[in-house]
Amino acid sequence: MMRRIVATPLPKTDAKPPAGKPRRVSADVLAGVLAGPGRDRLAGGDVLAVTTGQQPGLFTGPLYTVYKALSVIALAQRLERERGVPVVPVFWVAGDDHDFAEANHAWVLNRAGEPVKIVLRERAADAPLLPLFREPCGAEIRAAFDALGAALPDSEFKADVVAWLESAYQPDTNLADAGAEAVNRLLSKRGLAVFRAHDGTAKRAAAPWILRGLDVTLPDGLTPVLVEGRAGRDRLRAEGTAFVTRRSGERFTRADLERVAAETPERLSPNVLLRPVVEAALFPTVAYLGGPGEMAYLPDAAPVFARLDVTQPAPVPRWSGLIVEARVEKVLERHGLAPGDFDGKPGALEARVAREALPADVADMLTQLRGDVEARFAQIGDAVKRLDPTLERTVQSARNAALAGAQEVEKKLVASLKRTNETVVSQLARARAALAPGGKPQERVLTVASFLARYGPGLVDAIDVEVARWASAP
Repeated sequence: MMRRIVATPLPKTDAKPPAGKPRRVSADVLAGVLAGPGRDRLAGGDVLAVTTGQQPGLFTGPLYTVYKALSVIALAQRLERERGVPVVPVFWVAGDDHDFAEANHAWVLNRAGEPVKIVLRERAADAPLLPLFREPCGAEIRAAFDALGAALPDSEFKADVVAWLESAYQPDTNLADAGAEAVNRLLSKRGLAVFRAHDGTAKRAAAPWILRGLDVTLPDGLTPVLVEGRAGRDRLRAEGTAFVTRRSGERFTRADLERVAAETPERLSPNVLLRPVVEAALFPTVAYLGGPGEMAYLPDAAPVFARLDVTQPAPVPRWSGLIVEARVEKVLERHGLAPGDFDGKPGALEARVAREALPADVADMLTQLRGDVEARFAQIGDAVKRLDPTLERTVQSARNAALAGAQEVEKKLVASLKRTNETVVSQLARARAALAPGGKPQERVLTVASFLARYGPGLVDAIDVEVARWASAP
C-alpha cells in the first residue's frame, strides 16, 4: 500500500503567464507531435501552449520526467479555465541531446528495497557524441528488460508495466523515439502533446530560427547553435565569415549551414539557451515549466529571446514531490523521523540514531569529558602564556589530541551500537534507498516504473491530485 505523496517546494517565481495571442500550429511542427488528444487539439485551430521538456532516457528516466509532464498538464488546465481559450500542454522530447551517460540507464528499487542500476550499454570515450535519436535501443534492450524483470517485485501490476515499456523500447527504435512513445502512452490521454523535436519535418520548421542563432555570440564566445560533424554534436564558433566547430575544428560557411538546414536539418540543433526560444517560436507558448537547473539558466536566455525577437514565456518551476511508501512511513514513525532527515551523507543518520541510543549516563560522561578537557587545557594555556609562550602550540596540540581521543571513544561506541542494532540500521538504509538513493533526491534517481509496478496506474492519479493542488494555488 502506498502511504502518501509529499510535495517538496521548489524556488518560486513572481512571473505571471502573459495573456498571449492564440494561433495555429503549422503542419510541419505538428508532424513531430505524436498521436493523441493533445495533437488533435493542437491541430484543431487557434490555441495557446504551455511547454516543458526533458531529454529521453531508458524506461523514461528519473521520476521528474513524469512530474514535469503532469505539471504542464495541470497548469494548462488552469490557464484554460481562467482564459476561456484552448491551452495545450506540450512535452518537448529533447532527442537532440547527446549525453548518453545520463540516458543509458534507469534506477529501480529491487524486491529487497535496494536501488539497482540497469544500464543499456556504455558509449566508448572516443566515440562521436551522437544525439540520442541516432542511438538505437539495439539488441542490448533485451538484457535491460531481463534485469528489470528480475529487479521488480512480483505484483498484479508488474506485467502491465513491463508490457508498456516493451511496446516503446524496441531493438530497432532509437532512445529518443522510445522515450517519447513511452511518455505518450502513459500520459497522452490526459491531454499531453508529446513533441519529437528531432523529427525531420519539425526540424525543417525549426531550422530558420536555429540559423538566426548563428548571429548570437554567448559569453563563452560560442554561438548557441550545434551541428553534427566528425566528433558528433558540436558547438559552433563564429570566425570571420565562417563558423568552426569547437572540438573537431570543421569549418562551415553560412551557405554550407543553410544547405544543411535545407537538406539534412536534423544535423542542426539549439543549445539549452536557444532551445526555449525555438519552442516559443514554434508554439504559441505562454509559460515554460522547468526544474531548478532550468530556472537558474533561463535568465541567461533573455538576450537570445530579444535578439531573435521572440517573446519569452513566463518561467514556472515545476511541481516537485516525494513518494513515501507505507513500509518507509512505518520506519519514520518508529524512529520519529521525517523524510528530510535522510538528506545528508549516507550513513550520517544511521550514526545519529545509534548515537542517540547511547545510555544517558555514558552520553553525559562523554559530554562532561569534552568539557573538562576544554576547561583544563584553557587553564593550562593561560599559565603557559605567562611562563613560556613558546609552548602554546604544544598545549594546543595536546588539547586537540585529548579531544580526538574522546571523540574516538564515542565513535567506537556508536559503531558498536550500530553492529548491535543491525536491524535498525538495515531499516534506515532501506528507507534511505527509497527516499534519497545515493544521497540524491528520489525524483532525480528512481524511475516511475519502480513504483508503477508496486502500486499500479492509481499512482499517477494520486500524483496528479497533488500536482493539480499545486497548479491551483495562487
